[in-house]
Amino acid sequence: MSAAPRRGPGLTLDTLVRLRRDPGHDPAPRRLVVPDGMTAPLGCDAVAVPVGLGPLLMPHLPRVGCVYADETHWWWLVPADSDYALEWPAPAHYAPGATVPDAPHGLALVHRPDGTLPYTPPIPLYLAVCRLTGAAPTWTRPISA
Repeated sequence: MSAAPRRGPGLTLDTLVRLRRDPGHDPAPRRLVVPDGMTAPLGCDAVAVPVGLGPLLMPHLPRVGCVYADETHWWWLVPADSDYALEWPAPAHYAPGATVPDAPHGLALVHRPDGTLPYTPPIPLYLAVCRLTGAAPTWTRPISA
């Protein structure tokens, strides 16, 4: 008895994982793009805040980097690993790789800084988010033994 002939390549687990149930919806997160003429030598992550907090943060920052917005969030570009030893307070969301989950098409660039670096300094951004949300910065909390 001979084996049944193969009819094209088989489906691998990777292929099955990528199959979508709803072909009209792209669940893959989108990555925020550094604008033309700018470079990100330190890598790029993002911090999202609800749209209502975005404008309130601007005057508290010594430098504002690239900021993107959709209907619900403002997204601030920060150097990669800006979450090291920090717990960003809710409702902020830290996005490694500057990936935006469930992003609508057409995120708007609402602020572009002068120069070639797209970053908002992460510590002043973190402190401003803590201040506006009433959260205590990580390093001010008691350490348990």
